[in-house]
Amino acid sequence: MWQTPAELHAALNDLPVVLLIFSLFFEVAGNLTKRDSLRAAGFWTLVAGAGGALLALISGLRAEDTIEHGGTVHLVLERHETLAITVTVVFGLLAAWRVLRRRGMGSRERPAYIGALVLGSLLLFWTAHVGGTIVFRHGGGVPTDVLDAALAERATGHTHDPGEEHDNEDEPVESVTADSTGNGEHSHSPGTPSHEH
Repeated sequence: MWQTPAELHAALNDLPVVLLIFSLFFEVAGNLTKRDSLRAAGFWTLVAGAGGALLALISGLRAEDTIEHGGTVHLVLERHETLAITVTVVFGLLAAWRVLRRRGMGSRERPAYIGALVLGSLLLFWTAHVGGTIVFRHGGGVPTDVLDAALAERATGHTHDPGEEHDNEDEPVESVTADSTGNGEHSHSPGTPSHEH
């Protein structure tokens, strides 16, 4: 199913994020409505999400050593790793706090706990954003031969069946064909203003 550790890491990333965000939602809803069932849902989603974050971290550490990357991706990987370790520790501590105080939190303790959940969730979103830039902005994790093949295919363009056009069909699109020297000869869509390269 997964051919590389990076693919496994990508598969494991989403579930803990969803669980931890839902934990915050359930805790806030339970606090507002005073319903124990919502607080219980917050407890279980937090525990499961913290466990999932640990699995995502372990898979990410394995993936880091296997992907092809350059200097820029290396720097972003290091930042993502630091954030991921921090997030895993934060939610592990929050889960431990919740387990120890499962029977009930005081009126002052619960807002502090929810505040910590909010801060942890914001950190979680930032960690996910930085991780996404590794692939979507820098091409990290994509093997060089796969990237080269994708760029070659993209340069040839493609057609759509009627009704499947892109939303931005009116925007000019360039098709590029690289010659053996690396210089690109290209043509512009009809209506593209004249310009120099």
